[in-house]
Amino acid sequence: KKTWQMACREEEIPEVGDHQVYDVASLSILVVRVAEDEIRAFHNVCLHRSRKIKAHAGRSEMLRCPFHGWTWNLDGSLREIPCAWDFPHVNAEDYGLPAVQVGTWGGFVFVNPDLEAESLEDYLGELPAHFERWPLEKRYKAVHVARVLPCNWKVAQEAFMEAYHVLSTHPQLLAGIGDANSQYDVWGNVSRAITPNGTPSPHLDWKPSEQDLLDAMTNRYLDEDPAMVLPEAMTGRQLLGQASRVQLAPLVPGAFELTDAELLDSFYYTVFPNFHPWGAYNRITYRFRPHGNDPHHCIMEVMYLSPYRGKRPPPCEIHWLGPDEDFTHAPELGFLGRVFNQDAFNLGAVQAGLRAGVHENLVFSNYQETKIRHWHRLLDQYIEAE
Repeated sequence: KKTWQMACREEEIPEVGDHQVYDVASLSILVVRVAEDEIRAFHNVCLHRSRKIKAHAGRSEMLRCPFHGWTWNLDGSLREIPCAWDFPHVNAEDYGLPAVQVGTWGGFVFVNPDLEAESLEDYLGELPAHFERWPLEKRYKAVHVARVLPCNWKVAQEAFMEAYHVLSTHPQLLAGIGDANSQYDVWGNVSRAITPNGTPSPHLDWKPSEQDLLDAMTNRYLDEDPAMVLPEAMTGRQLLGQASRVQLAPLVPGAFELTDAELLDSFYYTVFPNFHPWGAYNRITYRFRPHGNDPHHCIMEVMYLSPYRGKRPPPCEIHWLGPDEDFTHAPELGFLGRVFNQDAFNLGAVQAGLRAGVHENLVFSNYQETKIRHWHRLLDQYIEAE
């Protein structure tokens, strides 16, 4: 209730009256486009008998509770009470929908239930400066997949905050990823990791050829022909960087000026408490939320934000995976569906181990789990401030 959280993309509420619902634990927040250049957010609760006003996204000329018909204008002011004669004690000025703070960055809409909290700009600190070369507001939501996982939301997101797990969880990637050579940085409410790709893991006891590196980065299976054959006197990293520039050139001005690092390496950020945008030209963004008030399940969301040229394509609909579906049932995720399955395979077992309560304290590494250490330090600060 004290933090800024990503609620939706601006492109998901392009017209006046468009609204999105952001549910997190017991809170429900209604984000509404009230004017071409104005977005507001309110607690999604009727002030009569507390029914949720909106159950899902849509477009409305007004905000009407389905239970008894109490109605508010898009700006949150009270518009109508059926049988108003029976409520002489209700003053319209006192019954506007309770507002929450709202702010935007990178094409995302953020909300904060605490009206006294610092501004979104102050909360994000240096983050916008990091993304000046990679403006996320100039992307569109091409993929959005959600899945309920059998673990606490904190357990789930921690699996995506370090490269230490690659050695054991994603061994197929080792020929082309410098997992243990990752860089970790933390500041304010933000942390970042940079994992180099196109370089072998220092854990390997053999030296991959440049073609091996290329095969690892293009997800080649052993029974498949190489997706790309490396020319002489060229590294796999150089070839993929060159190919990426050619691919992005029709969509991104200045694509041929982008560095290999921007095109190939993994820059993964975390904004406390649950938002994980990737930098450079990797399209990934994660969001993790509690599944209602169940501490043993959570919602993991994966979005791909793609560059475009010309008219912005419409945002995709969210693809909810069923209880018997894994990430490979979302073909739009590509080869990462199999990678996410490897991550998810661990998470229920971690939750079971935590519930066993065998030891009170987890053990974090000094450096490779820096982002997780920093996240828990921030959590402790918020708890202690209560």
